Parts: sequence; structure tokens; C-alpha cells
Amino acid sequence: MAIYRLDNNIWFPDPGLGEENGLLAVGGDLSVERLVLAYSYGIFPWYEYDPILWWCPQERYIIRPEKIHISHSMRKYMKKHKISVLVNRDFSDTIHRCRMKRFEETWITDDMEEAYIRLHDEGYAMSVEAVVDGSIAGGLYGVVLNKCFFGESMYTDIENGSKLALIGLAEMLREQGFRMIDCQFHTDHLESMGGESISYKEYMELVKGGKT
Repeated sequence: MAIYRLDNNIWFPDPGLGEENGLLAVGGDLSVERLVLAYSYGIFPWYEYDPILWWCPQERYIIRPEKIHISHSMRKYMKKHKISVLVNRDFSDTIHRCRMKRFEETWITDDMEEAYIRLHDEGYAMSVEAVVDGSIAGGLYGVVLNKCFFGESMYTDIENGSKLALIGLAEMLREQGFRMIDCQFHTDHLESMGGESISYKEYMELVKGGKT
């Protein structure tokens, strides 16, 4: 296996040629064109300092919108409070809130913020936030491509905020015929909400619109 160095041309190596941990390439840039190409193959940037690191794990973790799990306690919470969901309320603010909530461990650098705002401006990224009893409770943002949502980060300001945003996102995507929410990596939180591991081959069938 090898780690490839990107140049100014917009390209990526075969995703199956990366390291066992998923690291595929270094370098390149965060242009809209390169990011769209990356996500169309399940590749994403994740780094703290230069150079840019590009990842493509061969085992993927996803949530199918129609299989989102809402726990009994969450259903009780939702009945008790007035819940609403906002789409693209203020994308720049949402990504910045995600960054600040993860300040000690964040990969959302100035360059990353600017890059995903450009993606949003071009129609390739979206933010979702949950409102509880009139106050913003939490939210998330990600990339939208080929009826798939590639989740990037989330934040919580009020109890259950990010969970409510994810539930709202899943319900909206289900209604629109989306095939998956890409979670990138497993967490217990995502598993509790219906996440599942799939192979890269099955993942790419979802991205390309093949069998589900």
C-alpha cells in the first residue's frame, strides 16, 4: 500500500490503494471541484496541519434514512417539547458552532470552514439544526451529492440537540429518496441511532445509485 501525493491537477488515486487505516493521499487543495470529486468516491479530508490528508476507509459506517432509530426516551422527550428543524438557517454559523464545540480536538480549520462554505454556496453542502421550545438546541452539516448525505460534524447546545437534528435530517432525506447518511466512522452514539457497517463496495453502490 502507498500514500499518494496530489498535485495541482484534480485527481485521486484508486481508493483501494490506500493504507489500512484509510489514509490515501496528501496534498492538493480544498477547491469545490476537488471536494466534489473526492466525495463522489467516498474520499474526505481530515487533518489538523498542512499538508491536507485524504482518507477513504474500506469499511464504512452509515445510517439508512428509513432505518433511523428513535429510542423510547427520545420519543417521550419529543412529545414533551416543541421541536422543529431548520435547514440552512445560517450555514456559516452552523459550521462555526461545530468548530467551537470541538475546539480542543477539532479538524475544522479556517481553510476547512471556508471550503465548506464555498461548497454550500455552490449547492453541495447543507446544515440542519433542531429547535427546542424556541431555542436552537444543536445541529450538523455535511455534503449533499447523488442522493447521499456525507455527514461532517455536529454540535449540541441543549440536551439531545444533535440527536434531534440527525433525526430531523433522516426523516427529511427519507421523504426525498436519499439512500444514506455517511457517518465516516463508528461511534456508540451513531450505533444507537441505527448506524451500520458496510463494505466500501456496497457503499459505492449507494453513492452511485445502484442496488440498496
